[in-house]
Amino acid sequence: MSVHWKMLFVSGLMLMLISCSTTSIDDYASNQPALTLHAFFNGPLTAHGVLKDRSGKVTRYFNASINANWKDGVGTLEETFIFDDGEIQYRNWTLTPTADGYAATAGDVIGPGKARVKGNAMHLSYVLEINYKGSALQLQVDDWMWQVDSKTLLNESTLRKWGFKVGSIQLVIVKP
Repeated sequence: MSVHWKMLFVSGLMLMLISCSTTSIDDYASNQPALTLHAFFNGPLTAHGVLKDRSGKVTRYFNASINANWKDGVGTLEETFIFDDGEIQYRNWTLTPTADGYAATAGDVIGPGKARVKGNAMHLSYVLEINYKGSALQLQVDDWMWQVDSKTLLNESTLRKWGFKVGSIQLVIVKP
């Protein structure tokens, strides 16, 4: 293949990748009920979900308890996950207001994640470090949440490594 054709091919491929549209938090700006983090994530909640591999096959099931509270505008979510194989995981999130949303931190999150809320949706992007076969593995997480009603929030997370989808998580969070 000549250099000219290679450049055309690469340019076309790049244009195709750039033109792929992605969902924006602004797409949900007018959706109701409006998600107010300090109202929904306040007090005890439960979560129920599945972990899927890159092909979409469910590999694990889990239930979680979440204790959420806010002090001086900063939110804390204390999460306990119990998986179907008996494994228990803990994650404590801190949500700190910023000019354009929230900085989201947790012990196994590398650097602060960035959360934005519009309408009934929240988009949270962060890097999660997990233990995979005895080694630390960092995954980029694209986390979307949608409030369905005053007691129900749906969550879908896509897990990526080097830009490739390696898994996903679907769950529902419920207020008592």
